[in-house]
Amino acid sequence: MSETRSDPVLETGSDDEGHPRRWAILSVLVLSLIVVVLDNTVLNVAMKTLAEPDPVGVGASQSDLAWMINSYTLVFAGLLFASGIIGDRIGRKRMLLAGLLVFGVASLLSAYSTTPDQLIWYRALMGAGAAIMMPSTLSLLRNVFSAKEFPKALGIWTGAVGIGGAVGPIVGGALLDHFWWGSVFLINVPIVVFGLIAITILAPESKGSQARPDIVGMVLSMLGLVSLTYGIIEAGDAGSWTGIEVWGTIALGVIVLVAFVLWERRIPHASLDMKLFKSTRFSASSAIITLTFFGMMGLMFFMTFYLQILKGYSPLETGLLFLPFGASMLVFAPLSNTLVNRFGAKAVGIVAMLLVIANFAVTAFVYEADTSVWVIIALFFITGAGMANLMPPAMNTLMSSVPREKAGVGSALANTLRQVGGALGVAVLGTIMAQSYQGHIADTAPDLPAAAQESYSATYGVLESGLQSGQFTPEAAAQITQAANDSFINALHTTALVAIAVGVLGLVIIALFFPGRQRREETEAQAEAAEPALAEV
Repeated sequence: MSETRSDPVLETGSDDEGHPRRWAILSVLVLSLIVVVLDNTVLNVAMKTLAEPDPVGVGASQSDLAWMINSYTLVFAGLLFASGIIGDRIGRKRMLLAGLLVFGVASLLSAYSTTPDQLIWYRALMGAGAAIMMPSTLSLLRNVFSAKEFPKALGIWTGAVGIGGAVGPIVGGALLDHFWWGSVFLINVPIVVFGLIAITILAPESKGSQARPDIVGMVLSMLGLVSLTYGIIEAGDAGSWTGIEVWGTIALGVIVLVAFVLWERRIPHASLDMKLFKSTRFSASSAIITLTFFGMMGLMFFMTFYLQILKGYSPLETGLLFLPFGASMLVFAPLSNTLVNRFGAKAVGIVAMLLVIANFAVTAFVYEADTSVWVIIALFFITGAGMANLMPPAMNTLMSSVPREKAGVGSALANTLRQVGGALGVAVLGTIMAQSYQGHIADTAPDLPAAAQESYSATYGVLESGLQSGQFTPEAAAQITQAANDSFINALHTTALVAIAVGVLGLVIIALFFPGRQRREETEAQAEAAEPALAEV
């Protein structure tokens, strides 16, 4: 079947130079991206406030708090891929505007929620808005920048991801110090309004493949990703993979995704061309994106407990400590393409992965309760530099492997891999940490109730209530505190060892499959030659 495709030259200007307003468009796209990434982390610092009864919070239970985060993640991951496909067909600018509008309205509704259930549903709606707009930011980027400038623009885009995640807790903590909890959502509204106006004025419309829509493929991708992500989230919350709600939904998700692959292989108008995975460049980049976010998101999640509970830092102080990570990404990500051009993707990727592994190694062998905060700051900065030189080459390789007409699909796939990899990292490493902690605390504080041995935060929760009620004497509380801290450090070391193994696997993939400096020009020429053929699939 022939396809009607939009002409990139007509939409973006000269392919050698890109769109004349490309840098202004990039600024708006980065702002739109930051507000989505920021919202992923800003809620973390509001959890304690939301648990308080009205008028301070909404009286959320522990389960409510978990689903305020999970509802967003679940809908976001489930809709990402389908949103990229739809954006290629009906227009990326149109999808970006629609996603921003949904996200802004949901943010406004979330700010004025009166019950936990309302906030959970509005957060799910925010996840839908984020999923609708996220693939369009990257696919529009590819269409307004020339092939020569795209890697640099992608580096800036990647840096925005890092800085957005880092400033989320800072913004949230600052707002909660001066305003009510709804302000962490209300701040999104003026940014969204500005984004809607700026994108309408600046950004060109671009469309991709106009082949017959793959409705079955989109439905299978949504069902499979939602089921898989739900099972992973449940495993992370429960700290176990044994319940039927965990392995049953994961198994269902895998079965549906296998059906998706089989369906895509047999139809002529597939949403995702499975032949792409025969390319080692494409497959290796996909694996690196998944593995990197698996390790980093899992370990960063537990560093929050280390800093807030063991070290005693406030949410705002914890956010400030994460800032070197985001700042490092913002500085080094735009420079990554220069390094790749000079030394090759293989060399840059190996050094970058070694920097990430260094964080895991120090966490496994050096971190103790009295570790200096300057060590933590230095490691966050080094890790940010590693991520900044690891993700742009991987993302660029993946995006350049996909025809421009299907840039939305490539963007959606990359972001889906990041999201699922991060959720899987939190769940898998969370289970390892929970089981390690439970085994150690059971030996060092056997008299603690079973509920208090489930996690580090549970131990401290029981300890605080026990001190208030007189159940524990100060001496007994001090002993339990020491046992809990020792058990947590032991569990953190064990978890970091697993993260090292994941990083080493990524290192092997980079060494084997990423192109070196001498192969770079030849590889890029092959990719450019393959693009027209892929576009006809």
